[in-house]
Amino acid sequence: MSIKIFDTLSAKMTDFIPLKENEVKMYVCGVTVYDECHLGHARAAICFDVIRKYLEFKGNKVTMIVNFTDVDDKIINRAKLEKVDALEISRRYIDKYFVDMDALKIERATVYPKATEHIDHIIKFIEALIERGFAYVVDGEVYFEVSKFAEYGKLSKRNFEDMLAGARIAVDERLKNPHDFCLWKAAKPGEISWKSPWAEGRPGWHIECSAMSGHYLGDTFDIHGGGLDLIFPHHENEIAQSEAKTGKTFAKYWLHNGLVNINSEKMSKSLGNFFTISALLEKFSPFVIRYFILSNHYRSPINFTVEKIQELEKALGSLTRFMKRMKQFASGVPAAGREGVKSEILAEADAFEAKFNEFMENDFNTAGAIGSMFQCFSVFNQAFAGEFPEKAKSAAYVYGVFMRYAELLAIADEDFIMAENVQQGANVDGLADELIKVLIKVRSTLKGEKNYKMADFVRDEIKAAGVVLEDTKEGTKFHIERK
Repeated sequence: MSIKIFDTLSAKMTDFIPLKENEVKMYVCGVTVYDECHLGHARAAICFDVIRKYLEFKGNKVTMIVNFTDVDDKIINRAKLEKVDALEISRRYIDKYFVDMDALKIERATVYPKATEHIDHIIKFIEALIERGFAYVVDGEVYFEVSKFAEYGKLSKRNFEDMLAGARIAVDERLKNPHDFCLWKAAKPGEISWKSPWAEGRPGWHIECSAMSGHYLGDTFDIHGGGLDLIFPHHENEIAQSEAKTGKTFAKYWLHNGLVNINSEKMSKSLGNFFTISALLEKFSPFVIRYFILSNHYRSPINFTVEKIQELEKALGSLTRFMKRMKQFASGVPAAGREGVKSEILAEADAFEAKFNEFMENDFNTAGAIGSMFQCFSVFNQAFAGEFPEKAKSAAYVYGVFMRYAELLAIADEDFIMAENVQQGANVDGLADELIKVLIKVRSTLKGEKNYKMADFVRDEIKAAGVVLEDTKEGTKFHIERK
């Protein structure tokens, strides 16, 4: 089955066919490094991390470029406020970016280019646009002439004439058109700047990505990704200036992740609902944060509430406790192949793998893929409730299958699963004695009905939650297991 993706440019589902077989080149817009990364940055990073991982899982060699905008008005303003050099601000938040992304289990990109390290490439790019008649110089600054690019608006599905008619932007009398955008900015006194043929200054935001993607991936590459909010004007402008320069298709496919709301409102510092990654990591495991992000389709909007992430924390706990049980059942059995595994277990595992991959190959539907994991482990929970000769080998096989996909999504690893005090919603200290007693009565009733398989299942589930049952002459007693 070929991978199908939703391409923003064509606005339809399409087969993903890389330009070169088994090789994928992708560029994902990174961050402007003037502050700490927030939950919106986490979503983009996690979504494209999984897309990259799955493409590799399917046998592709992936070259992934994620840029840093390390010179910008926001960086300069932050530097002025702190009375430090602008590049000091950039370096500080680039370092913090890697701390956050490593904590979130984001696989490192192939290259993380910085705008300030590619000024020569950017200047040559702008010169080519001027030579081809797509850009003009005004007072030491360079602007892209939007009206010269006939397909402007094709990504965002905006009609250029309608944009002109409905323009509500401040008019700069120097420009040929109010929508013309800046490629090179002349520096103000005291600002960081570089020499150019036009004036000392710095690049505009849009030109940075075109120059860096072209430098590392060529004139045309497979996937360009980023947040939904970047479609216009950033990605629209990238297409215009890149295709104006080369005369070639810029990116074959465009993928955009949905945005994040907090308690059904747009995330905003002014609203006080702004969550940095580091603040979230103080409260939640990185695996829980990834699970929260991936439990939604990457193109859908996502709404963060504390209640929702706590709910998912418990759900992830049930999955990882199951995996821990499989690991314990398989104690002493090496990583198993299919030989000696119960046939029903093999059939169910095969069905799960097929379903997981079917979801992932349908526009990287992580929500459906995770759902297939939960559906399968629910079936396996019952299958492993009793004793059978192949139990250890079957458990080892199931553990290997589940671990393969858990690590692909990076929603768990072995240390997390086997940790003594896992933050997975398995807070045994918070279990009410009354609830444990109810479960003991349920088990006793099942035994009285000679339904020993389900009685053992209840016992094992209670034990997995950290509560040990002891059958005595005086009845069943329990204690919290301290490891």
